[in-house]
Amino acid sequence: MTTTDPTRHSRHSSQALAAGVLTGILALYIALVAFGNITDFGTNQQFVRHVLAMDSTFKDHDLMWRAITGSALQDTAYVLIIAWETVAALVLIWGTYLWAARRDDAFARRVSTYGLLMMLLLFGAGFIAIGGEWFAMWQAKAWNGEDSATRVFLLSGVALIVNHLPGGGESGKGSPAT
Repeated sequence: MTTTDPTRHSRHSSQALAAGVLTGILALYIALVAFGNITDFGTNQQFVRHVLAMDSTFKDHDLMWRAITGSALQDTAYVLIIAWETVAALVLIWGTYLWAARRDDAFARRVSTYGLLMMLLLFGAGFIAIGGEWFAMWQAKAWNGEDSATRVFLLSGVALIVNHLPGGGESGKGSPAT
């Protein structure tokens, strides 16, 4: 006679729920960011232009050679950011759907991981490392997005960790509905 371990099913369900909810929160967030940047293009366009131009930094001559002052290059960077945000939103929405569908947790985990890694790359490498350090955004009072980027980076990292906690049904199939 085969018995089912009810604690494993419960743990699996709550872990999948947590992974799905965290993925969904980040999907909603980045979808709203992308939508805002598309429908109100000019607001964050100015932000990107000021950060890349380094016009609100200490203007240290040893750093100012890094500045990008051409508006075409600045706008290209901004459009690429919006495109990345949009794709990340779509991937995370897909991951959220897969968690909710509960058919294949391994696939939901994989798709969510791609979206969460896109968030970590954008906010960690893009905004914190490149914007914050390379373009010295940390020196700016008005045009400094490091705190916001750090919050999203940390939340994305927590979501990624929860998505990969052991015991979450590595067999690849979701638990049957009860």
